[in-house]
Formats: sequence, structure tokens, C-alpha cells
Amino acid sequence: MTRVEHILVVEDDSEIGGLIDRHLSSNGWKVSLARDAAEMDRVIANARIDLVVLDLMLPGEDGLSICRRLRGQGNMPIIIVSAKSDDFDRVVGLEVGADDYLAKPFNPRELIARIRAMFRRMDMGMASAAVSGKVLAFEGWRLDCAQRDLLNPEQAEVSLTPAEFDLLQVMAERPGRVLSRDQLSDLAHGSNPTGSGRNIDILISRVRSKLEAGGAAYQFIRTVRSGGYEFVAEVKAQ
Repeated sequence: MTRVEHILVVEDDSEIGGLIDRHLSSNGWKVSLARDAAEMDRVIANARIDLVVLDLMLPGEDGLSICRRLRGQGNMPIIIVSAKSDDFDRVVGLEVGADDYLAKPFNPRELIARIRAMFRRMDMGMASAAVSGKVLAFEGWRLDCAQRDLLNPEQAEVSLTPAEFDLLQVMAERPGRVLSRDQLSDLAHGSNPTGSGRNIDILISRVRSKLEAGGAAYQFIRTVRSGGYEFVAEVKAQ
């Protein structure tokens, strides 16, 4: 029996929360609602959550703080929905660890499409890697595409969000090749509409920071002027 994905919607506006709940539930997902951080924490403590839809403007702890805290606890996908639609807020949301950002007002079908794309990318990545059992090794690091985890040379796990993992895998599979932002967006996100050039830059910055925090001796990802990015380490598939 296939397990139904459980989505947590953190939204203090009961009308908007109810609207999202109805649309997501009608598409076969289990949905829980929380009006603030305290309610969210109670739900997470008592259920396995597969994805969080998170508003930024909440009473008490705001959405950015919640996003940063959730990301520090694991790799659960986070989609921010917010009336704050300017580029600054979008960039900040992605920088603190969100996987996607959708400005209000939005068509519920667009949110559904983005959630489906998020789950599809995760499922496809795990399924395709499970067939080959592929592990990409570089400079003592191990990127396990089946388990979707990254180990540094000391065999300590380096936490990556789903979007970060997809991007690193795409680059590590193509060492020495300069990939444009559009190519990275297409390869890492497929039809997901969130893969703008600016979002790719933010993801690259996040992946670099985590590699450096994990003990990387130098930057594995090189910026190519007017070109894009290149993974410069020698990679061996195991």
C-alpha cells in the first residue's frame, strides 16, 4: 500500500489555510494546519511530515526564523508562500533554506504543481539512483545518490536540502563541463518553474557554504564569467 504524503501548512489566516487544505486534500495528500510556530512544533513532534508550506508573516516567531530552524533540523522540503513578493524577500527566503517561494495571491493549482514537482524530483532521484546504486566520490567525499546523502572525508554527513542535493548531483555527474544557469535549472529542476537564474546562484552559494563547512579544502564549484558554473574536482562513480 502506497503511503500518502503528509503536508503541513503553517498559515495564520484561517480562510487561506482552509483554501489550501481543501485543494491539497482533494489531490490526495494528507494535510495538517498550524497557525503559528507552537502549533507547527506540536504537529511535527507527533507525525511524519513530508513537506511544509510556510507563510512568512506569522504571529510570534516569523516564517524566516521558522524556516531557518527547520532547515537546521533536517532536509524536509519547504515551500514559502507569502504576500511579500519582492526580490529581496524571495532571495532571503531561499538563502535561509527554503526550496521554493510562491508569492500571494497565487492560483492553488500552481502550488499543487510545485508540490508535485518537488515530490517527483525526490522520487525520481531516489528511484533512478537505487537502480544503479551510484555513489559519486571526489576528494574523499561521497555523494550517495541512492540514499541521497553526502559524506565528507571524515565520514560525517553534510546536510543538504532536496534542491541542494539535486544541484550538486547534476554538477558532480558532469565534472569539467561548464553548465549555464539555464542548463542547471533544466537538469536539476526539470519543469519546475522555480529554477530561475537568481535561484540557481543562491543554491550554488548554499552548496559551496556547506561543502566548506564540511571541510572542503577548496571550492569544488568554479564560477565561469559569462558562462555559468563548473564542477572542478575529479569524480569517480562507484
